[in-house]
Order: sequence, then C-alpha cells, then structure tokens
Amino acid sequence: KVAQFLRTGYRVGLLILQVDFEDVIAEPEGTHSFDGVWKVSTTSFTVSKYWCYRILSAIFGIPLALIWGFFFACISFCHIWAVVPCVKSYLIEVQCLSNIHSLCVRTFCDPIFEALGKVFSSIRV
Repeated sequence: KVAQFLRTGYRVGLLILQVDFEDVIAEPEGTHSFDGVWKVSTTSFTVSKYWCYRILSAIFGIPLALIWGFFFACISFCHIWAVVPCVKSYLIEVQCLSNIHSLCVRTFCDPIFEALGKVFSSIRV
C-alpha cells in the first residue's frame, strides 16, 4: 500500500497529465466516425500510450531520477546553507534600521503631523 501511495499520492498535481482518448480526439455532435473506427482508434491510442510510457520509463526513469535527486539535493543544500542564513542576517540588519527609522519618525514627523491635525481639526465640511 505504501508503494502504491507513493506512486499515486500526488494525483492532485498530476491531473493535468491525465490524458484520455476522449480528451484529445473529441468528435462534436453531428460528426461521428463509424463505431468500429472509434473503438479501434481508442484501443490503439490507449495501448500505444501505455507501452510508450512504460518503455520510456524503463529506459530513462532511473537516470532521470538520479539527475533530479542530485538537482533537488543541490537546491536544498543551497537553501539550507546559503539562502536561509542570508535572509536571517538581512532581517537582523533591517530590524536595526527599522528601529532607527521609527525613532526618527516619532521624533521629527509625529509632532508635525499632530500639530497639523489639530490645526485642521476645526475645519467643518
């Protein structure tokens, strides 16, 4: 059951990859081929898609899995050892600058805006 879940557990993200014959070849109302042609075409499409996928998976599946494994390992390594520390140090510096900025605003701008607010508070519209 675990192996089956690992193979099918990501169905939500893979819904776009589910391609059936009717999704690709759709005959509109009033335009239909012979029933035999439709059945053979459906079977041909389904079987060729099935075996082509299996053969390509057998040939390229393991090498591509290794490549993608290395790729995501490198991304994880860079994220853990470079990106997160850089972001943390940036946030520490920004917090220091934010404290200085808010001190300047409270010291210089707040009194001006409070005075302007009191001046214009008596205006009735």
